[in-house]
Amino acid sequence: MSKYNNQETANWDAKQVRRENIQPLPLGAEKAAPPHHRRRRRRRFLSGWKYVLFVLLASVLVAGVGWLLVNDFCAFSKADVTTTIQVTASDNLKSVADKLHDAGLIQYKWFFRFFGGLADANDKIGIGSYELNSEMDYMALINAMHNSSGGMNTDTVRVTIPEGYTVRQIIALLAKNGVNTEANLTQAAQTATFNYDFIDNSSEDISRLEGYLFPDTYDFYVNEKPESALRRLIANFTTKMDDDMMAQVETSGHSLKEIVTIASLIEKETAGSDQKAIASVIYNRMADTGSHGTYGMLQVDASLLYALPDHEGAITNDDKKVDSKYNLYKYAGLPPTPIANPGLTSLEAALEPESTDYYFYALCKDGTHHFSATLQEHNNFINSDQYAGN
Repeated sequence: MSKYNNQETANWDAKQVRRENIQPLPLGAEKAAPPHHRRRRRRRFLSGWKYVLFVLLASVLVAGVGWLLVNDFCAFSKADVTTTIQVTASDNLKSVADKLHDAGLIQYKWFFRFFGGLADANDKIGIGSYELNSEMDYMALINAMHNSSGGMNTDTVRVTIPEGYTVRQIIALLAKNGVNTEANLTQAAQTATFNYDFIDNSSEDISRLEGYLFPDTYDFYVNEKPESALRRLIANFTTKMDDDMMAQVETSGHSLKEIVTIASLIEKETAGSDQKAIASVIYNRMADTGSHGTYGMLQVDASLLYALPDHEGAITNDDKKVDSKYNLYKYAGLPPTPIANPGLTSLEAALEPESTDYYFYALCKDGTHHFSATLQEHNNFINSDQYAGN
């Protein structure tokens, strides 16, 4: 009796344990399908012709996009474009990519930025003016914008060069702003090789650069290589003297040097709006064989002062006797070089002078100029109370 009761109790306890371990399903729940059923359904979804079509379309898409990127990266099949890109202190890799895209040199800005990040473009691309073309791939573009003085992360200084400054004044201004020392900049102006046919690389006279350092606002590196800083000003001159202006030079009957020299005389003689009228006086005098009493003598004070850089005060009669080719009271025609670096307005005036019969001009008290066709009319004006010299 005892054995039977114990066995029955044990069986009852085991059933009770099994019941307690069974968790009832929530209302509305269904039994989950066995794992092998779920896997079978996924295989059916990605199988057959749909799966093959998806793979083919994805492959074509990836291959097509990849070819477009490779085509842009390697500069394949691009329209023939040659242009000048300016990189300033405010630029970064993104803005440089924008400029390249806008110029038609690249198509995918984001891809250029991606590659530029891998190629350390921020440390290679430097401030400056660069001539680029659509035959250059991404690496060639970055290398062409390389500046050995530093990259876009290097400390820079912004300098505005006034119109009419001489080479010596420009060098002093650059040195004052920390671009480099005055001695180093002067040496570069005298001896560095500049690959422009209008610059005499055989000369070591600083005046060989006169007229070609275009006055403008520039971003320079601190302690930039002197020849790099000067080259940037010359490059800007060639940009401003574009194809249209160079065509005018060709038809003017004068050389580029003569046009720039005339423009420099205009620049130093007026800061107002009389440039084209003064240009007419210069051309009229250059052509005069004596009928108007000037005999080709330009008599420009600013040119004489270029030969006397330490001169102070008014020009005297003794000053006018100085034996220098820049003394246009003593020598007819143009001085041997430009006497300053003219701005665009003076260059345009030298190419498009007014048509006048003026041979004389003098400064009025209001800052304008009085122009005269005869010496008597000129003398009458300088003896009047309107002449600024009185």
